[in-house]
Amino acid sequence: MKSATSLTILTLGAAVAGALSLAAISVPAQAEEKVKCYGIAKAGENDCANKAAGHSCATESKVNYSGQDFKAVTKAACEADGGSLTPFEGTNPKKAAK
Repeated sequence: MKSATSLTILTLGAAVAGALSLAAISVPAQAEEKVKCYGIAKAGENDCANKAAGHSCATESKVNYSGQDFKAVTKAACEADGGSLTPFEGTNPKKAAK
């Protein structure tokens, strides 16, 4: 009887330890949604086709900071980098001046 009680206590202890170790693992933060940020991509570093149909694929932009080409970044990163959430004509004067 004593060995059965010891085994039960040992099993219960292992279960509690396992549950505590799982609870200690932090759940990764939800990744912030990416948005199309226009005017921040250097030539050849855009993520997809441009709005003016000048090209149809990623990495094909020919102009630095074109308002027609985008990179997918978080909204906060877009704002911090001086980009726009909507396409625009010309190049980004905030980026070109740097």
